[in-house]
Amino acid sequence: MIKQSSFSRRFLLLFLAFFVATTLLAQDFSFSKPNGLNGWKLPKREVRAVWLTTIGGLDWPRSYAQNDLAASKQKQGLRGILDKLQRAGINTVLFQTRIRGTVVYPSSLEPWDGCLSGIPGRSSGYDPLAFAIDECHKRGMELHAWVVTIPVGKWNALGCKTLRNKYPHLIKRIGEEGYMDPENSTTATYLANICKEISDRYDIDGLHLDYIRYPETWKINIPHDAARRNITAIVRAIGEKVKANKPWVKYSCSPIGKFNDLTRFASNGWNAYTKVCQDAQGWLRDGLMDALFPMMYFQGNNFFPFAIDWAEQSYGRMVVPGLGIYFMSPSEKNWSLDVITREMQVSRQYGMGHAYFRSKFFTDNLKGIYTYAQQVFTPTLALPPALTWENSKLPSPPTDLNTSEENGNVFVSWRGGRSTNNSPYILYNVYASSSYPVDVTDGRNLIAMRYAKNSIEVSPRNAQMYFAITTMDRYGNESQPLQTRKAAGGSRSELKMLAFSDGKVLLPKSADALWGRVWVVETLQGQHVATLSSVNDKLDVRGITNGVYVLRALNNKGVGHRLGMFTKKR
Repeated sequence: MIKQSSFSRRFLLLFLAFFVATTLLAQDFSFSKPNGLNGWKLPKREVRAVWLTTIGGLDWPRSYAQNDLAASKQKQGLRGILDKLQRAGINTVLFQTRIRGTVVYPSSLEPWDGCLSGIPGRSSGYDPLAFAIDECHKRGMELHAWVVTIPVGKWNALGCKTLRNKYPHLIKRIGEEGYMDPENSTTATYLANICKEISDRYDIDGLHLDYIRYPETWKINIPHDAARRNITAIVRAIGEKVKANKPWVKYSCSPIGKFNDLTRFASNGWNAYTKVCQDAQGWLRDGLMDALFPMMYFQGNNFFPFAIDWAEQSYGRMVVPGLGIYFMSPSEKNWSLDVITREMQVSRQYGMGHAYFRSKFFTDNLKGIYTYAQQVFTPTLALPPALTWENSKLPSPPTDLNTSEENGNVFVSWRGGRSTNNSPYILYNVYASSSYPVDVTDGRNLIAMRYAKNSIEVSPRNAQMYFAITTMDRYGNESQPLQTRKAAGGSRSELKMLAFSDGKVLLPKSADALWGRVWVVETLQGQHVATLSSVNDKLDVRGITNGVYVLRALNNKGVGHRLGMFTKKR
């Protein structure tokens, strides 16, 4: 099937995409601009995701846990990864939960994967999924349980063998690998029960399906329409089980990156719809899924027109292009950084988020991708989009907002709002600004999100700040803001003012000797703005907007020390 569309419209959209990409690439993207591309206002709501793999410990864990000390080390490794993701603006972690007929939590249905303890079938001594959820929520990030569906691993591996023993006719062999049979109705029932176990037992924010399709090596001997109905039946069965008790859980999958051939651009035999019978756009259209994370590990003509197609066929739901940042590795295709950054820019212009595959390539800062994200593309916080199609009732706002000051810090407290729907609990978003009323539509004012407590300590230091608090339910609906009418902060601080002239800050003489050549610029609310370096006693800050900032020096272990404040002006 060739997807039909107006030639002139398609050509215009494609032209605009390439125009945006090439124009933005021509800009001077020195790693110091805090307000987005070319000064554009960053979106307040945007999916900024990463796939965090557990298979083989590729991203995590990097060591095995066979005793309490090793488990503690394993946990600390995940904390470190999540800290880095948080600092780069990531708000969604796709955490690999079911691997190959094996899982990373104590399941009543499937055995433990060996990535945790080093021994398939053996527990790591703690519940990694519960731990990961808790740590993500502490950082204001969503955790989506990533479930690999059809593949169950090597034929004689634990996961495949266990399933074959339970259901002798369910697993089909292709080469050395085993796959659940999408043409057997037991597959839908079984996978739905696995996903229900996860969603019922854990406070996940999303359920993310991987490989929900026919294997590309499967000989499909039935009409493709019937094959697509088989896959859709599995999608529907899982969604009904998950949404029945928790309709706020975001239901998504990662389809093949090209949905189908386009009028002017062929998929070259590799697409979701005709090759592997994956009607992903239909799942959005029919309300079976909330979001898609298409695996768009391509560049140029193989990316932009197909990304536009996904955006056009989103049906008001979330589409988040998956970016193949691993292809920047010299051991892969050695892509340059600008391949990825252009794709990020165009995706944003079409109202789509972005997801990195995979976490370690991102946190390792491959070819500067982490630095680019942290300093240029996502320097401010962003909330994930709300599930307004599931429920759009706004929660009630907080009450009794109070501030107090001590030693230059401001303590902000409030009484909780409440949900107006069946959401089980509420969260809070905290905003701060030097002007009243605080503009809660501007993501630059968001200083804490998905916050579970009723109070927060802020360090505005020498600045007077206004605050606003909103209530948010589990669907992501946000209440009207409760605003402070009186500014707080401004108590005398021990930080000295650093000299500023001609767009440069004069560094203290002791800074280089004590702390090296890396400096972090923060807002008065403590929010990261830029990481800079210098080879002399002056730090070039012309790339950041005017305002009052705190300068922090980092040593080679990443430990920070506040050097002082400076006022950036023309």
